[in-house]
Amino acid sequence: MDFGLVLQTDPPASQVISLMKRAERNGFRYGWTFDSAVLWQEPFVIYSQILANTQKLHIGPMVTNPGTRTWEVTASTFATLNDMYGNRTVCGIGRGDSAMRVAGRAPNTLARLGEAIEVIRDLAEGREAVVDGNPLRIPWIKDGRLPVWMAAYGPKALALTGRKADGFILQLADPFLTEWMVKAVRQAATEAGRDPASITICVAAPAYVTADDSAAALAHARDQCRWFGGMVGNHVADLVSRYGEHSGMVPDALTEYIKARQGYDYSHHGRAGNPSTDFVPDEIVDRFCLLGPVEAHIEKLRALRDLGVDQFAVYDMHDARETVIDAYGQHVIPALRD
Repeated sequence: MDFGLVLQTDPPASQVISLMKRAERNGFRYGWTFDSAVLWQEPFVIYSQILANTQKLHIGPMVTNPGTRTWEVTASTFATLNDMYGNRTVCGIGRGDSAMRVAGRAPNTLARLGEAIEVIRDLAEGREAVVDGNPLRIPWIKDGRLPVWMAAYGPKALALTGRKADGFILQLADPFLTEWMVKAVRQAATEAGRDPASITICVAAPAYVTADDSAAALAHARDQCRWFGGMVGNHVADLVSRYGEHSGMVPDALTEYIKARQGYDYSHHGRAGNPSTDFVPDEIVDRFCLLGPVEAHIEKLRALRDLGVDQFAVYDMHDARETVIDAYGQHVIPALRD
């Protein structure tokens, strides 16, 4: 199992770069950031410095979207980084939750997302693609390589991932839901004539390592990670509005907890103490995140690995960022690579 670190690009950028360097020293192989132009600093500028200050770390957004950047610009940006630092980027992409909504626009349709996946990958790897009816090719790209991993929850998005993406990003660490969604992605890949084993499975969720499993330690960990249930709840609310509460299209285990949801304030998006996440119960925090002593993390990650998860990406937005990076490097990563 590979490991990634996920950060927001809050200023100062030097701190983001420092944490990514720390992650690489501790055995992490991927570095990810959010991509929402209004809420945080421009990630691709920072990627250049992360790549310059690391040796092997692969870098990318978790996730960008096809609406806030034109597709040829996205492809050229990735290709430029790859040309400078040696094919060390990954394009995580989705419909655009915070990036689009904060700018007053709706998230992209799945049809647009599916088209963008193919166009961005083709252009970044030096092939011709049609953009807005015009055939384009970036002539200076030689030996380009850009895996495109799609973030998804709902049945149609999971099917699209299986048909077109190189990887699947699932933003929660619940084994039951992971098994259900990975199965859906692989089934769609098989039906599309693709090798389902060729799709990289990446689970991303907050991890908080405690000194023990006391009630006080776990309560603090939950409060630091409760924001994640609210972030996932945005996507779940979209699914409920589209398919209904008990449609059979989405497991009730995913949809039940948002009944008490009362809107969402993106100014606190992805941050500990988010007041919009009071509706998230402890049970959901425990299911979606990794909390407790290192032994608890290892046990849950082994279960996820057995379900076919290739990478666990640690959302490190809480008050113990360095502690978690170091604990994973010293204890968790070695155990999962044995």
